[in-house]
Amino acid sequence: MPAETHVSQTPMSRSEILDLIRERLADILEIDPSVIAEGHSFVDDLEADSLALIELVEVLEEEFAERTVGFRIDDEDLQDLRTVRDTVDYVEARLSV
Repeated sequence: MPAETHVSQTPMSRSEILDLIRERLADILEIDPSVIAEGHSFVDDLEADSLALIELVEVLEEEFAERTVGFRIDDEDLQDLRTVRDTVDYVEARLSV
């Protein structure tokens, strides 16, 4: 019998996903999480550069891989993740598969 490759956890709510993304992004950008709103653009509102966004993707893949085996943010999907809301929607859809 194969070993379990991830910890079974209860599904995350949209607000939990948002909170986690907000916290990780705040750490990367060195800002207060409370200033990050769901409608904010990474580039225009939060002044995140491409390196910060790559770091966010890596952190999210690591974080959510614990909940969903093989969780990945596909390279071709990155261009569509322009706002915090886009990212929450994307993660929520991938976790519910």
